Amino acid sequence: MKITGGKVIVCSPGRNFVTLKLETADGVYGLGDATLNGREMAVASYLRDHLLPLLEGRDARRIEDIWQFLYKGAYWRRGPVTMAAIAAVDTALWDIKGKLLNTPVYQLLGGASREAVLVYGHANGETIDNAVEAAGGFLAVGYRAVRVQCGVPGMEKVYGVSSGMAYEPALRGPISETAWSSEGYLSCVTPLFERLRRELGFDVHLLHDVHHRLRPIEAARLGHDLEPHRLFWLEDPTVADNPESFRLIRQHTTTPLAVGEVFNSIHDCRQLIQEQLIDYVRTTVVHAGGISHLRKIASLAELYQVRTGSHGATDLSPVCMAAALHFDLSVHNFGIQEYMPHTSETDRVFPHAYRFADGVMHPGDKPGLGVDIDEAVAATFPYRPAYLPVARLLDGTMHDW
Repeated sequence: MKITGGKVIVCSPGRNFVTLKLETADGVYGLGDATLNGREMAVASYLRDHLLPLLEGRDARRIEDIWQFLYKGAYWRRGPVTMAAIAAVDTALWDIKGKLLNTPVYQLLGGASREAVLVYGHANGETIDNAVEAAGGFLAVGYRAVRVQCGVPGMEKVYGVSSGMAYEPALRGPISETAWSSEGYLSCVTPLFERLRRELGFDVHLLHDVHHRLRPIEAARLGHDLEPHRLFWLEDPTVADNPESFRLIRQHTTTPLAVGEVFNSIHDCRQLIQEQLIDYVRTTVVHAGGISHLRKIASLAELYQVRTGSHGATDLSPVCMAAALHFDLSVHNFGIQEYMPHTSETDRVFPHAYRFADGVMHPGDKPGLGVDIDEAVAATFPYRPAYLPVARLLDGTMHDW
């Protein structure tokens, strides 16, 4: 089962995606997501110009050996570009092995640990009234868990807030800049969840994303103030570059903490997990080295009763969504999976077997990942540069995204 080569497919059916199609001498191919939001072409080049030539002639069945070869064989280790490229190869290899053995990937990972995967949706609104109404809309279509964000008075654009159920932060054209006020934001969040619990009750799981924008002591105060409303988690309360920041937050609140969507290796989250400074690790298949490496992170987390909660926004293609669901279904310490439905154009490019119903998802039972790519349709959606907006404080100081 020799690897004969592959191709890197970059397309933009509403959002830019980088997909690796890894090919073998037997005619079996596997898909891997290599999308790095806003830096897509860097990963495409890494795959096309550096990794694919190294893979030709290697046995596609030796997944762990190839992972170690790509990771340890490079003098320059880790980093988001390298790990996204390795993830694409690793995911494609699992897809190939599942097809070879005529079984879904989750069966190769030890089988199902649960019947289905709990997911959460994204409710938002410019006002608290709008946000509460949006959350009710998600419950009406079957969601059991909802992340809720709302606008801040006096601020034109706020992270996580858009019109309608869909939310797309990456913008075409020149990079945009938005204003941010932590003080204004903090004045809105607790009243939002007071209202949500009053109207929706405590039977629904509620989540909230700070998106790294608070200082540790501000995040600690927010976590403390939200305790009566029993959040499922408070996501990315502060930048995780310094793990000690989470120790300070932990000292002041029992609100569960989640972090990790920007992590790209086990080394980024090791201290946070081992010191039990977080409750959920949000590393992703595409950004953290693929299914193989994500399993290692989950095994470490299980020792410390930390659960998984993989990032699953639309900056990950259906290939990654499928891989995440196979991982979620199999891993013992799964917590929850983020789920943002893709556009109809994206679904046409990536036909898939995974499905949503009654607040849960299942990857399906097709061999491999259960997702494919229609290259002819993909070619009708050429790459278009798009960037996430940057944030500045009201005085013009650059702030964390």
